[in-house]
Amino acid sequence: MSLMITDECINCDVCEPECPNGAISQGDEIYVIDPNKCTECVGHFDTPQCREVCPVDCIPDNPDYVETKDQLMAKFVKLSGK
Repeated sequence: MSLMITDECINCDVCEPECPNGAISQGDEIYVIDPNKCTECVGHFDTPQCREVCPVDCIPDNPDYVETKDQLMAKFVKLSGK
């Protein structure tokens, strides 16, 4: 499942550099996560790094992009070429 950033985001800038896939970018008002690049850090880390550093806990699962761990791993392989 891809992650998303809610409007509780305070634009603290800590999540963007933590994303190994470059899925997080500054949106019009808050940071956003590209569901085509988000693997929940599968293939890189045991837990999503953006969630680990977010001080306001505003990064839930995105219900519009439900994916299994196998699908996330396949996306990781496609994105990383590994």
